[in-house]
Amino acid sequence: MLRLTELRLPLDHAPEALEQAICARLGISPAELEHFSVFRRGHDARRRNAICLVYAVDCAVRDEGAVLARYRSEHPRDSHVQPAPDMRWTPPITNGPALAGQPGYQRPVVVGAGPCGFMTALVLARMGLRPILLERGKVVRERTVDTFALWRRSVLTPESNVQFGEGGAGTFSDGKLYSQVRDPRFLGRKVLEEFVKAGAPEDILYLAHPHIGTFRLVSMVEHIRAEIEQAGGEYRFGARVDDLVLDPATRRVRGVRLAGGEVVESAHVVLAIGHSARDTFGMLHTQGVEMQAKPFSMGVRIEHPQSVIDLAQFGSCAGNSLLGAAEYRLVHHASNGRGVYSFCMCPGGTVVAATSEEGRVVTNGMSQYSRAERNANSGIVVELRPGEDYPADPLAGIAFQRHWERQAFLAGGGDYRAPAQRVGDFLAGRASTGLGAVVPSYRPGVTPTDLATCLPGFVVDALREALPRFDRKLKGYAMEDAVMTGVETRTSSPLRIPRGADGQSVNTPGLYPAGEGAGYAGGILSAGMDGIRAAEAVACDMAGLAQPQG
Repeated sequence: MLRLTELRLPLDHAPEALEQAICARLGISPAELEHFSVFRRGHDARRRNAICLVYAVDCAVRDEGAVLARYRSEHPRDSHVQPAPDMRWTPPITNGPALAGQPGYQRPVVVGAGPCGFMTALVLARMGLRPILLERGKVVRERTVDTFALWRRSVLTPESNVQFGEGGAGTFSDGKLYSQVRDPRFLGRKVLEEFVKAGAPEDILYLAHPHIGTFRLVSMVEHIRAEIEQAGGEYRFGARVDDLVLDPATRRVRGVRLAGGEVVESAHVVLAIGHSARDTFGMLHTQGVEMQAKPFSMGVRIEHPQSVIDLAQFGSCAGNSLLGAAEYRLVHHASNGRGVYSFCMCPGGTVVAATSEEGRVVTNGMSQYSRAERNANSGIVVELRPGEDYPADPLAGIAFQRHWERQAFLAGGGDYRAPAQRVGDFLAGRASTGLGAVVPSYRPGVTPTDLATCLPGFVVDALREALPRFDRKLKGYAMEDAVMTGVETRTSSPLRIPRGADGQSVNTPGLYPAGEGAGYAGGILSAGMDGIRAAEAVACDMAGLAQPQG
């Protein structure tokens, strides 16, 4: 099998054009092309009125060795034709059922049912190790009801919301499934394949920027739960972990203690909590688990009409079904030394209430698979630095987040409405007293105000400098009536739990920090990939083997 990259075709190309391009690239006749499949499809929109599709394809050809040798001799500096890599994932152990059948066997415990947690549990279950998955929140359908209660009636359930519950924070998001992390073993492909098996659309396997959307994510995590249970795993909901059980002499994990006092014994505990499990971070710190403060970012959500973004990005090609709703990625290095960038951009989506604590307002972005809502929204956030903006203590970033989330709650009116401001008013340094043509999508509603009251001054300064710069890159970005809604604080975990090459905490053996909350992922795909690594580390430790690298 050969992989061909950088095959460029017009946006409106005929169906047979891709096959013709493959044959032309390889210098073969159609009869020599046995079959092909699209590995990746993206687009190049640098020329807005002449956008082209960019393909990578895998193809089988007659006499592959001779074709590849001829191509390399004729194009010695061209790397766009190569043997297709083997992307199959193989489990590190095959004797899982035998291990699980030994007297006194302790099942591995996975804490958290987000993408990292359920991928860890899925892989462990497939290897026959019968994991127990503990989730503090509810099953995804019940969690959805609780989340809608906040959005529609300002009723918050602290243990069941956008942050907590089956599926994790990514369930109520755009469902983006791409990542820029290194992936030499194609773990990302494994995650995507499992998602397709669970009901995700097959196009996530080949689109350059795949996404699922909230409603499809809900049914997908249900299917994955069923798969885990059928393979011998066990889910326990409403099971918040309040303590670690440690050996007093060695600090090795012996189990976890739940909120009700029950102890679940295990020598292998995967900590797959999200970035908002603040009480769990506090418990770990009290237990002496090594933790480090790390940078994160905060800012606002900004909304524009999707049609404005489509036109700015795609020109006359706006509205083409192959392109869909336009995305963007923006970066500016402000004069105060801060990086400002777009975060979790949601085309055709909505801004959502994402707090998990009473008396605080947090925003996030969400969209469905269709991305068909009126507005585009994105986080516009500014870098924060521990030791400079707040103390370097591991928990200080959480205190910093809480302070500004409380200020946003008060500025919004104290009832989970969010503070909002027109871009024109924000740039002019005046409070908004009303809104304009762009209708904010945040529910339960917004209060026009001055966002400078609920953001650090250096964040405000950096945003005011960045917005006009972004407008030069994306026409209409600083439009007067665009709406900014605050505050966006949960961009990533404000701390990291260091781990060794064996995947275990550097000072608490048997504890496997993983995923976004532990500081090792940033989104659904990278969290799922880290879940596979955690499962491999647990399985290899149980079997006395070295963990796969990468």
